[in-house]
Amino acid sequence: MKITQVEAIPFAIPYSKPLRFASGEVHTAEHVLVRVRTDDGIVGVAEAPPRPFTYGETQAGIIAVIESIFAPQLIGLSLVEREVAHERLNRTVGNPTAKSAIDMAMWDALGRSLDVSVTELLGGYTDRMQVSHMLGFDEPAAMVAEAEMMRDTHGITTFKVKVGRRPVSLDTAVVRALRENLGSGAELYVDGNRGWTAAESARAMKEMSDLDLLFAEELCPADDVLGRRWLVQQLDVPFIADESAVTPADVTREILGGSATALSIKTARTGFTGSQRTQHLAEGLGLEVVMGNQIDGQLGSLCSVAFGAAYRLTSHRAGELSNFLAMSDDLLAEPLRISDGELTVRPGSGLGAEIDPDKLRHYRSDR
Repeated sequence: MKITQVEAIPFAIPYSKPLRFASGEVHTAEHVLVRVRTDDGIVGVAEAPPRPFTYGETQAGIIAVIESIFAPQLIGLSLVEREVAHERLNRTVGNPTAKSAIDMAMWDALGRSLDVSVTELLGGYTDRMQVSHMLGFDEPAAMVAEAEMMRDTHGITTFKVKVGRRPVSLDTAVVRALRENLGSGAELYVDGNRGWTAAESARAMKEMSDLDLLFAEELCPADDVLGRRWLVQQLDVPFIADESAVTPADVTREILGGSATALSIKTARTGFTGSQRTQHLAEGLGLEVVMGNQIDGQLGSLCSVAFGAAYRLTSHRAGELSNFLAMSDDLLAEPLRISDGELTVRPGSGLGAEIDPDKLRHYRSDR
């Protein structure tokens, strides 16, 4: 089970509808397919979605760091030497999605080698998760229509609403319209992507205090230390740390410093190994956890549900697993299906993911 090759293949698939939020917008999934090959012919796969406006990574940068730095450090290692791999990757600062995709591809290859699913390797708590759908910036009527379509077509009843625009009333009106049209049976929470100030965030949450929100996520900048702590003290819902709490050290700082009371875990930026560390820490601290989404494609969403289903804590809440529905196509030979508001773990070994070679040839952008 020794690693013989680490590949980074760029591909580009347009979104049928651009995704817009406070920190940027995405029109095309310019992602990287990562493949880890072993000496016994096993191939593990994962997806790296660069988000330059959040983590500073680009598609070209992911390919460069994997090919020039990470691959030479990992070739010759066994798939079970994950701590050695983790140490070597972390000699290089940053590059979270490049590191995470390699880590998840190694777990996939290990599961395939042992003929065991990744979910079983990680914990095996369940085989499915409820799905939360992210609603990007738009007019209230359009966002309500999208939510109703997701409910009626896919059975989704939990919605993460992107906020952070100015004036604040633009977004509070959207959330109110969603509650009025979807009724009490829908779960709603808001994500500001650090778009408001602490004062604007407090005002917005006060305006929405009667709407029975589940969470508030990253409403204001993380580096506004005093404002953020002041805001969290005003809220009567859990405040999710997302981009501000990526590593276990970040989590410890944010939670013990009073800057957050819940966490978002995204396998696209912490892999399975790092996400496992964060999940255990959250469990020990008694925190609410939501499985987040980095605007992943189907392979990335499959990684998220594989991890989220492995533990009681991460499967307790609906996970953000539906962004792939906005893509015009994907690389998987068998597309994912959301049914009755749930996404299930793929049967079979590893992640159960098979890449369609014709689609890869069509969408890869290095040829």
